[in-house]
Amino acid sequence: MSLFSWLLPRKAPTLSLAQQQRLLQLPKPAELAEHTLRAQRWVVVDLETSGLHLNRDQVLSIGAMVIEDGAIDLSQAFERTLLRTDNPLSPSVLLHGLGPSAIAAGSDPAEALLDFMAFVGDSPLLAFHAPFDQHMLTRALKDSLGDRLQHTFMDVAALAPMLCPQADLREAGLDNWIKHFNLQVEERHNASADALATAELALILFNRARAQHLDSPLALQQRLNQWQRRKQTHSF
Repeated sequence: MSLFSWLLPRKAPTLSLAQQQRLLQLPKPAELAEHTLRAQRWVVVDLETSGLHLNRDQVLSIGAMVIEDGAIDLSQAFERTLLRTDNPLSPSVLLHGLGPSAIAAGSDPAEALLDFMAFVGDSPLLAFHAPFDQHMLTRALKDSLGDRLQHTFMDVAALAPMLCPQADLREAGLDNWIKHFNLQVEERHNASADALATAELALILFNRARAQHLDSPLALQQRLNQWQRRKQTHSF
């Protein structure tokens, strides 16, 4: 395989008739609304990937939790390992516990992604360092389904310093915020565990948002956009 083969245009994925029908039946994403944060169903997602290269590495597993009615609904949990046997495993795969046997037992990427998007429904997505997850999921959907990701992603890594400036943890990772709020996290570095930890952090941040009179998904996103623009302006 050429070193630069990842730059070449990819062939359109071949889907079965059943997969095409499932794709057409997926709900369209809803726009962020002005109802309360508690009334919004959120899907908290974490991806494990073969590396951190945005255009060369691949999604290996997806973990997701649901926040609904102001709480984490453990009955609505999602976890899939995507079958990726055509590529060599990097050290990061082994770090996340995804060795050859786990990959071999995984699902077909198209089926796994169809399952995930059906699980998401029309809900907005939350992730820690969301731009990375959003980019990788967008690529995976395009490569495996020929579909576009149109759902709203909100970045918990940006919400935390915006809503908790006194913590002085502007460039902190998830572990830093877990320690800051004394969250009891038994496991880390797999998709489901990280999604659960992110969901617990998000609930704390939603409480902080309400205390700051930001009690709707739309208001929270608008404030976050303003905060990020100011941050970019001050960085120059």
